[in-house]
Amino acid sequence: MKSSADVQSAADACAVKLVDPERVAAVHARMPSEQDVVDTADVFGLLGDPRRLKLLVALLDGELCVCDLAAVSGLSESATSHALRLLRAHRVVSVRRDGRMAFYRLDDAHVRMLVDLAVAHTEHTDAIHPERG
Repeated sequence: MKSSADVQSAADACAVKLVDPERVAAVHARMPSEQDVVDTADVFGLLGDPRRLKLLVALLDGELCVCDLAAVSGLSESATSHALRLLRAHRVVSVRRDGRMAFYRLDDAHVRMLVDLAVAHTEHTDAIHPERG
C-alpha cells in the first residue's frame, strides 16, 4: 500500500516530467484543432439543454413540422422555432419546406448516433446526482 508521501511524490513527479512521453505525443498528434474542439463543445452544449434534447429525441423517428414538435416537446411554437433555428445554425437539424410548412429532421447519421448513444447511456446507468440529494 502506498503511503501519502508516495502519492504526493508521484503527484510532484507529474508536475515536473512526462511519465509516458510517447503516448503523450501520440495523443497530441491526433488531438483535433482548437477550433474543432470549440465547435464540438458547442454541439454538446446544444445537446445539454433538455428542451432542445426533447426536440432531437422526437426527430429520431423522422421529420416533423414545427407544430408537431411543439406538441411533443411541450414548448410553444415560438420557443420551438427558436430552438430549431439554433440547432439548424449548428447543422444539428436540417429543414425541408413544403409551401408555408417547415419540416425538420436530424441533419445526419452522426447526430442520430450522438442522441441515440446519450439516451442509451442514461437508460442503462444509474447516474449519481449529488446536487439533487
